[in-house]
Amino acid sequence: MYINKSLKEYGEQVASNSSMPGGGSVAGLVSSLGGALTLMVMSLTQDKKAFKELDKSIQTDMLEKSKKIESLREELDSIVDEDTKAFNSVLESFRLPNNTEEEKETRKNSIKEGYKKALSVPLRCMELSLEILRNQKIFAVNGNPGLITDVGIGSILTYSAMESSKLNILINLREISDEEYKREIEDRISNNMKMGREYKDEILKIVYGLIE
Repeated sequence: MYINKSLKEYGEQVASNSSMPGGGSVAGLVSSLGGALTLMVMSLTQDKKAFKELDKSIQTDMLEKSKKIESLREELDSIVDEDTKAFNSVLESFRLPNNTEEEKETRKNSIKEGYKKALSVPLRCMELSLEILRNQKIFAVNGNPGLITDVGIGSILTYSAMESSKLNILINLREISDEEYKREIEDRISNNMKMGREYKDEILKIVYGLIE
């Protein structure tokens, strides 16, 4: 769907008078690009003499983290399309008949579940992005120093996707009246954002320390 379009086509679709693809789709792409920059750093590091002189355990860790980021990117690429499909479940629920009491109750429950489904995609985007951030630091420390800013930009993009996902989670969450469910999601958001911010700040501290 969207993920197979050219960058120009995708950008034009985002800019069009259609609400889809929207911010959730873009957040998935942005996080995937943040991971891609990190993989680029690894690709341009592993054949260098400096990499081969690293302790074998560090080399192994970097290779394993690269594979992990590659896997996370595949999931994020799927979110570029999934986010649009998820919100369609809300729209479909609003189209249900609303005449009898039974129909009203069915429609109400369907809308509630639709919003839960809609927020599950940005929540997954947030948590996949957090996992990328969790694995990026080693590339700032041991990656090709000529590409240190790419590690920094990758972490900024990935964290930006987390913040963007938070917005989309919250706007759907406000439509749900289940207080216990809301508290659970709010706690997950808070914990994820705290960890993500710490990882991002730690990486940028290393990056700025090397370029200033």
